[in-house]
Amino acid sequence: MPAPESFRRGLRLGTPFAVAGLLLSASFGVLAVQTGLSAWQAVTMSAVVHAGSAQFAILSVLASGGGFLPAVAAAGLMNARFLAMGMALAPSVPGRPLSRAVQAQGMVDPSWVLADRHDGTFDRWLMFGATLPQYVTFVTGTALGAFGGDLLGDTDRFGFDAVFPTFFLALLIVELRRPESRWVAVVGGAVALALVPFAPPGVPILAAAVTALVGLAPSRVAR
Repeated sequence: MPAPESFRRGLRLGTPFAVAGLLLSASFGVLAVQTGLSAWQAVTMSAVVHAGSAQFAILSVLASGGGFLPAVAAAGLMNARFLAMGMALAPSVPGRPLSRAVQAQGMVDPSWVLADRHDGTFDRWLMFGATLPQYVTFVTGTALGAFGGDLLGDTDRFGFDAVFPTFFLALLIVELRRPESRWVAVVGGAVALALVPFAPPGVPILAAAVTALVGLAPSRVAR
């Protein structure tokens, strides 16, 4: 598929996730200000980090009295899954190291899943297109929540807390269409659940991501 067509298709496929991201980031904006960040700090974090789970992890540490370094460490663990995702994406991203690093900034969870061709390769232009609307709405939603939090009031009454798990459930359903992915999902979920009671935040997700990468490797190589 030509690059412009793939990019436009990515825009269409990414829009529903962008809507979910708007709600999620609005909740983040409100909570960030309540935690002690300024509105501009919250917006800057979303513009630079653009990773909901990591950003909420930072707020959780700061709200409990933790310092800057523990907050960054928690965010790093939450985002460590991108190491496994990046390893899978790498063969599909051409260019020199710096160019490839820049292109990899377009990798977010929904876009990575949508760009997967299920043959061991990824459509990078579809990924770029899918990420663009998500980035715009995530930063916009953060601004709305941070600057207009007083108007929104208690975000719990809107059910924003359900957006994040629903968001990832939608991604999982897409992957479960492939029979070989189902047992990998079960094993990965079991690993994460087993680690939750005693592992630091982010470690269960990282372990599940590595399990999934190892489990799916044989089927990808075979193709």
